[in-house]
Amino acid sequence: MSIQEEVQKRKTFAIISHPDAGKTTMTEKLLLYGNLIRSAGTVKGKKSGKFATSDWMEIEKQRGISVTSSVMNFAYEGFHINILDTPGHEDFSEDTYRTLTAVDSVVMIIDSTKGIEAQTIKLFKVCRMRGIPIFTFMNKLDREGKEPLALLEELEEVLEIDTYPMNWPAGMGKGFLGIFDRENEQFVQHHPGEEESYIPYTDLENHPELTENATYQDAVNELELVAEAGNTYSEEAILNGELTPVFFGSALSPFGVQTFFDSFIRLAPSPTPRKSTKGAVKPEEEDFSGFIFKIQANMNPAHRDRIAFLRVCSGKFTRGMSVTLARTGKELKLAQSQQMVASSRETLEEAYAGDIIGIYDPNAYQIGDTLLTGKEKYEFDELPQFPPEIFKKVMAKNALKSKQFRKGIEQLVQEGAIQLFRDKLTDSFILGAVGELQYQVFTYRMENEYNAQVTMEPIGERIPRWLKPEQADPSLFDSGNLLARDRYDQPLVLFRNEFALNWFKDKNPDVELIDLFETNNYQ
Repeated sequence: MSIQEEVQKRKTFAIISHPDAGKTTMTEKLLLYGNLIRSAGTVKGKKSGKFATSDWMEIEKQRGISVTSSVMNFAYEGFHINILDTPGHEDFSEDTYRTLTAVDSVVMIIDSTKGIEAQTIKLFKVCRMRGIPIFTFMNKLDREGKEPLALLEELEEVLEIDTYPMNWPAGMGKGFLGIFDRENEQFVQHHPGEEESYIPYTDLENHPELTENATYQDAVNELELVAEAGNTYSEEAILNGELTPVFFGSALSPFGVQTFFDSFIRLAPSPTPRKSTKGAVKPEEEDFSGFIFKIQANMNPAHRDRIAFLRVCSGKFTRGMSVTLARTGKELKLAQSQQMVASSRETLEEAYAGDIIGIYDPNAYQIGDTLLTGKEKYEFDELPQFPPEIFKKVMAKNALKSKQFRKGIEQLVQEGAIQLFRDKLTDSFILGAVGELQYQVFTYRMENEYNAQVTMEPIGERIPRWLKPEQADPSLFDSGNLLARDRYDQPLVLFRNEFALNWFKDKNPDVELIDLFETNNYQ
């Protein structure tokens, strides 16, 4: 096949949602369709001993949540599917945000019993700002929840996006009859505990047990209302991220997942051009290019390895090829390349635009690095950084473990698991994170992967502002407004609060304060 034909087969997407909306369960069902697993293990507590395939880190199994972004790929109906299962917990939004830079579309799962929740809004905003097409799956229809019309209204008002229901539910909870599949003009009937069945619209008159049901008739009336007063279907609007197709169903049953996935595969975009310093890079270009959006250490604790996750943007990747690291100009050989299903891996011989591959990191890569072949040198647009909201001083519990302590911090910071700053006066380590759970995972991984116990001292919420090196005068700052440096040795101040920041601006109008997150802040 030509590069262009291979690119057209690729569908690369992330699944986003609020915690417990059913995201990992949906991922498991899609893996079943791809014949990657034989039975889906729902995310449960540690007592059951049964865990979701996409949750591989030990702490995930203990807590029953996804805390790192997993990558899975499989063949389905002639397409090559790449799924990124992002962590739903709000404390891991930084990793989640970065993952969204590597996908071409997004599946947003909403718990129909709760509606739109805070984390969904934050993730959705990132997708809207990046113009990523969004497909919505209203989950848990087999439970009593909000009315479908109310859910659509909430989606349009809260997220400010037009909706188009691709199917329509008849009932919910114990009275759930099934869905009207508008695209395929069939009624998909729900049988609790059994396979769903399909009745063409033309054959519905032969099913009076269904058509004479009051719940069914109510759904028909609602569907007529939606058809008359709802938004017009437009594939162009979907691809521009202006209209979200909405599907109703239940990932756990599973019900409506197959019809959703078949429609999604048809509508979701294949890889598109990527912005770079030389302009748009087309996926079908002959020269290989890609960027690193995630680094994960210790996926195999026995080997203490580091894997860099690379999104292929153009050309063809072949194992053993030599590439240039654009940031340094250094040439590297990509001999160890893998494709992932959570923590299990297989050697990968070739890949095309849209594919996500794991490459061995000899401690040479950083998040956002561009790898390429060919004579033309360029870099893909910088990955956004996100402002930490909580800061803590951290130190090794045992001074004799300082070597392990430093190595652990260095690797976890390079992974993007946490942000590191150093106190300019004392040189002590300060960690910045988006939420408290991020610190818990940091502490757990330091102890279990690097054998280094840590102690932390909270310094509260802070507002970071960078300085020009020549203006970083220690005499201007006190312990309340900490003068520090970031991991790249650039000076910054951690202001105590908005008042302290404004007071400093008034007193020192000549000092330029730079908000590095300003242009990339998706909060």
